[in-house]
Amino acid sequence: MKPSREEAFRAYVVRARPGLVRTATLLTAGDAHLAEDLVQTTLTRLYLAWPRIRPENGPDGYARRVLANALHDERRRPFRRRELALAQLPDPPAAQEDREFGPLYAALAGLAPGMRTAVVFRHIYELTVAETADALRCSEGNVKSQTARGLDQLRAALSPSVTSRSIP
Repeated sequence: MKPSREEAFRAYVVRARPGLVRTATLLTAGDAHLAEDLVQTTLTRLYLAWPRIRPENGPDGYARRVLANALHDERRRPFRRRELALAQLPDPPAAQEDREFGPLYAALAGLAPGMRTAVVFRHIYELTVAETADALRCSEGNVKSQTARGLDQLRAALSPSVTSRSIP
């Protein structure tokens, strides 16, 4: 017997949600609260489109595209431009996660949003150039240039600063 729509979707969410949260956290440069909101938006949109998703293609590609679009939609919201955060976050990141990924999140935050998305999809998700271009709805050349520039900026941000020392 074929599983119902709800059962199939529930099984997908149980399997894919941790990866979506990890990806959303990288795309938001470590903002766990925004990442959770983006994943919830992604899963809601995915549920609505669930009957139209072809089993042979799988929902993963569609979920990546929806996640990237949700991030761009979130940045376009008017309240995001007007909001001025003056207080500390209510839940600071866990000390272990902050020590381990803090420099990476800071370096990712320095990238432009499209560049960050291209780098994360190419090197964290290990998607091909064509798959990344499909997820971002842009040309393959754009993915290649955004990824190359993003990696250059990440290398510069993450490499220790080189100081000139006199050799005795």
